[in-house]
Amino acid sequence: MRLLIETPIGPLGVELDAGTVIGVRFGASAAWAGDAGDGHRVLTELAGYFAGTVTDFGVPIELRGGSAFERAVWGQIALIPYGEMVTYGKIATALGDPGAARAVGTACNRNPIPVIVPCHRVVGAGGKLVGFGGGLPRKRQLLELEARVALERAWS
Repeated sequence: MRLLIETPIGPLGVELDAGTVIGVRFGASAAWAGDAGDGHRVLTELAGYFAGTVTDFGVPIELRGGSAFERAVWGQIALIPYGEMVTYGKIATALGDPGAARAVGTACNRNPIPVIVPCHRVVGAGGKLVGFGGGLPRKRQLLELEARVALERAWS
């Protein structure tokens, strides 16, 4: 099943298999979507995420494909807390290969479920915004949203 949701970063296409999210695509068009999917949990959670009310996704996901290294990177990305950032180098080091920062970047670019598996939280050395399959403006918007929400929650 394919669903379409309009968001502040443009339309997102969501692909489901038996209710499990298996893909998220940036810039999906109405022609891409197959079903309305009204009320499906992923649409509710994504809408809440962009409204600043959802900071942890609970919808079931399945990361399909990818090499063993890519799956390991995606697993590390999934651990990055809301509103925080981690460098490509830190993920490479966590995986036992400190020199693999570029390979981590490639794996991030191949993440089949961006936003929900938050590859936008991975940044270059010194917090530099580099590389993002959805484009750097979207990455900045996602990071700014999370920073704003995290600050609002910390100060409430």
